[in-house]
Amino acid sequence: MNLIFIVGTVVVSILAFGNHSFFNSMVFNAYQIKHRKESWRFFSYALIHSGWLHLLINMWVLYSFGRIVEDVFKVTYGIKGSIYYVLLYVGGILFSTVYDYGKHKDDVYYNAVGASGAVSAVVFASILIYPTGGIYLFPIPFALPSWLFGILYLVYSAYMGKEGKDNIGHSAHFWGAIFGLIFTLVVIPGVFGRFIEQLF
Repeated sequence: MNLIFIVGTVVVSILAFGNHSFFNSMVFNAYQIKHRKESWRFFSYALIHSGWLHLLINMWVLYSFGRIVEDVFKVTYGIKGSIYYVLLYVGGILFSTVYDYGKHKDDVYYNAVGASGAVSAVVFASILIYPTGGIYLFPIPFALPSWLFGILYLVYSAYMGKEGKDNIGHSAHFWGAIFGLIFTLVVIPGVFGRFIEQLF
C-alpha cells in the first residue's frame, strides 16, 4: 500500500503541475468546503504538491518510514495490516486539516497542498514503534534519537503554526503527528509498553 500511495501521489502531482484548473480544484480550501460543499478537498489536497522539491521530500520520507510501519502492521494483523496502514495514512490526511478547517472556513484565500500531514502520521507511528531509531535533521551531522526528534518536531510545529509567518502548514504537521501517535497506540497492542522498555 505504501508504494501505491507514493506512485498515485507522484502521478497526480505531476498532472497538476501543468494544469492550473485541475490543481485549483484539488487544493484544501476550507471556504470552498464550507460554502460550496466541496468536501473532496479534505482528501484531494494530499495528492498534489507545490513543486518538485515538496513532492520529492514528502515521498522520500514516506518511502523511508512507511514501509517500516506497514510491515509492523502486517506482522501484527497479517493481511489486514495493510488495511490498518491505509486507515493511518488516510486518517492522517483528514485529521491534519481539522484545525485549519475550523480556523479558515470563512477565509477564501487560504489554500494548502501536500501529503505532509499524512506523512507526519506515518513518521510518528514509526517513532512510537522504534523510539531508539535515528533520524537525521539537516544541518545536524548526526542522527537524533527518534523520540527526541519527535519532541522537537511537535514543539517546533506548534510554535510555528501559532506564529503563522511562512507558507508551510505547520498545524497540519502537528495534528497529523498527533493522529499517528493516537492511532498507533489504539491499533497495536502493547506498543506503549514496548516504547517505554526501549527507552529505559
